[in-house]
Amino acid sequence: MKLDRLRNSGSSLDPRLYQIASLSAILLYGLLCLHFDVSAAQVAVTIGAALLAQYAGARHAGLPAFDPKSPLISSLSLCLLLRTDHLAVAALAAAIAIGSKFAIRWKDKHLFNPTNLALAVMIGSGLGWISPGQWGQAAWFGFLVAGLGSLVVTRAARTDVTLAFLFCYAGLLFTRALWLGDPLAIPLHQLESGALLIFAFFMISDPKTTPDSRTGRIVYALLATLVALYVQFDLFKPNGPLWGLIACAPFVPLLDRLFPAVRYDWSRPTTGQPSVPVPLALSLHPQRRFS
Repeated sequence: MKLDRLRNSGSSLDPRLYQIASLSAILLYGLLCLHFDVSAAQVAVTIGAALLAQYAGARHAGLPAFDPKSPLISSLSLCLLLRTDHLAVAALAAAIAIGSKFAIRWKDKHLFNPTNLALAVMIGSGLGWISPGQWGQAAWFGFLVAGLGSLVVTRAARTDVTLAFLFCYAGLLFTRALWLGDPLAIPLHQLESGALLIFAFFMISDPKTTPDSRTGRIVYALLATLVALYVQFDLFKPNGPLWGLIACAPFVPLLDRLFPAVRYDWSRPTTGQPSVPVPLALSLHPQRRFS
């Protein structure tokens, strides 16, 4: 019966399709309405390089099939966030993102969120940047991103880590403002960021790079929040959540060890409760190990 349920789960829509549709809609809105500073050539190069890197990695790893969903998600996220004057840099970022899934692994699980790692490398090396002002402050656009993201994380069974991060991040921003006597308009302005919402709904919620258990994910979100705010207010550097996620990624294996749970499988999204043994699921769907 359990094996039949696993086979029949393929009839449900893969959560990554929701992510691709959501990110594509946001990118189109940004290009057509907000006039993002990203050319059609950069979009094409980023997506093409990600797909090529996935194909090469799949061939090298001996995977039975080429799956374009994961590289599409990473490349669309890079198109939304990464800004550069050179197409070669866009291609390099895509290659780093996808290549990291195959090269940086721990116990058959890639360690870093691909988009997050590529952005950190590009920004840290001075080859690219994130433009926080490109989104504008329209509240309804924030609701659009939040709504699309909610659809994604709910379908992917990772709502908990997104909500934990947002509540911790917002709560500590307001606590800091009250402690310093700042007007509440300051933390409200800091939260009015499309990049922050995309980070919360599409990056920290990545099922393949977050802890397997719900408890582990909540602890992970709190750690990432603390590091993000430390970077932002003590080191006075922008993009705190980006660096917080990079810094906390190596703690995921430890959290998985402290709070063990079933490994996530795209074919049967769960919050951490096993329905079939993990080795059986991986043997039935070996290509998903690198998704």
